[in-house]
Amino acid sequence: MFDIRYFIFLCPAANVVPFVRYKEKRRERLELKREYPESPIVGVGGVIFDGHTVLLAKRGQEPAKGAWSLPGGAVELGEKLIDALKREIREEIGIEIEVGGLVRVLDRILCDDGDRIRYHYIIVDYWGWKVSGEPAPGSDTSDICFVPLKEIQKRDIHKEVLETILMAAKLREGGHPN
Repeated sequence: MFDIRYFIFLCPAANVVPFVRYKEKRRERLELKREYPESPIVGVGGVIFDGHTVLLAKRGQEPAKGAWSLPGGAVELGEKLIDALKREIREEIGIEIEVGGLVRVLDRILCDDGDRIRYHYIIVDYWGWKVSGEPAPGSDTSDICFVPLKEIQKRDIHKEVLETILMAAKLREGGHPN
């Protein structure tokens, strides 16, 4: 009987047909050169609601280390955008989320003093809500907090982050109640 967990990978050069167990095969993680990259890096971010609050993460790495922002991270090779967002939130915050929809797509290009591109990200921001789990900061975040939406404009956050949160709140009003 054929077991779907096994795939055959042909190796014509060696004239060998090895068997690789699917469950044991891990997705290759491409190490991205984030600083002074050769091409833009695609990232995802999440405006994550829990009731009337929104999740903020304090960045633990450059760029913008120490700034409050939206949680998220880089998309891995072969990974779909929403899967990347769910993975990043699970790994870096420790919660499971559902995604409500797309908020917007941004370019983040930061240059050094010599006008060389130091960082170049294309960020796809989604909105969603917490489903389960207890939030705790991961390796890329130094702190996290849920901020009441009515107080978000009082927070010291980047203008584009604030705009994205407010856009997501409007989209959420027309969509999911969480």
